[in-house]
Amino acid sequence: MLNIRFRDKTNAWPGFVDLFSNLVIILIFLLIVFVFLWTTTSVFNKNTGAAKVADLEQTRQAQAEQIEQMTADRQEAEQLLLAARDALVSQETMIENQENLANAYEDKVRELTAQQEELAQQIATLNEKLQLANEEKQALINQGDTDRQDILSQANLEIDELNARIAELEQTLQNAENTAKQKEAEYTEMSNRLNTALAEKVAELNSLSQYQSTFYKQVKNALGDNSSIKADGDRFIIQSDILFPSGSFKVSQDGKAQLKILANIIKDLENKIPSDVNWIIRIDGHTDNKPVIPGTTAYWNNMQLSLLRAASVADELIRYGVSRPRLIPTGFGDMDPIDTGTDAKALQKNRRIELQLTNK
Repeated sequence: MLNIRFRDKTNAWPGFVDLFSNLVIILIFLLIVFVFLWTTTSVFNKNTGAAKVADLEQTRQAQAEQIEQMTADRQEAEQLLLAARDALVSQETMIENQENLANAYEDKVRELTAQQEELAQQIATLNEKLQLANEEKQALINQGDTDRQDILSQANLEIDELNARIAELEQTLQNAENTAKQKEAEYTEMSNRLNTALAEKVAELNSLSQYQSTFYKQVKNALGDNSSIKADGDRFIIQSDILFPSGSFKVSQDGKAQLKILANIIKDLENKIPSDVNWIIRIDGHTDNKPVIPGTTAYWNNMQLSLLRAASVADELIRYGVSRPRLIPTGFGDMDPIDTGTDAKALQKNRRIELQLTNK
């Protein structure tokens, strides 16, 4: 009976093993889920950080481009201010000349008016004398003096002389009035011409200034960051060393390449600027103050060398298609240095070609 009860007793160990196995499986599953979530989060954070770095780099590049554009706009604004200042100086000079001319005409009118008043006083005096003479004549007639014929003849002669003098003064007065009217008409006409010329000049300068800005911007973009070519106010400065060999006025191959770029820009401007705008490109040659080497036969002094170099630049631009009337070469020799020093760097700065878009 005991044995039967032992066999009927339930064994709990297999169920415990099954429960433990299920717990281990659940723990492994949770560990896998945790590792997956941790790995995914790490990768996501890394991708997000890289994206933020890329965004920051793009923002920095955009700000750098904006700063560069603002710098270019500032330089363009300075150039426009300089052009406007030159136009204002030209206008002030023309206005001052007009005022001087007006003052001169006003002085002349006052002088003629004074002469007219003086002549009128003389005529009034002569009229008084004439009246007195007539009264004396009438008195002599009334007296019946025997010598009255002679006296009357003399009085008539004096009256005739007075009439002639009065006629002469009246003619002079009339001439003075005509001259004053003519001067006034001339002054009015000249004033109108000056005002018209001034208005046309201002309009031409205003029209040209926008093309100056375009010219300088195109040259800057075409030549890039070249330390030997730079803008200075309303002109471009090209160091002679990149255009000419030392002591020569024949353009080098590198110089021809630079001038070809400039020629294309100038030809483009010729198609854009209206025909009624009278513009030119000034080509100014400059040298240092070192004297010409004795025995040089191509030129005698720095003035002649600077002019020959400016003419060579003009010839190259013409060869590349620029219209000859648009180019004006001039030479200044060593008379207008940029740097007054005597070292090699200062001398190099002074050896230059300056290009300026301006009106005739």
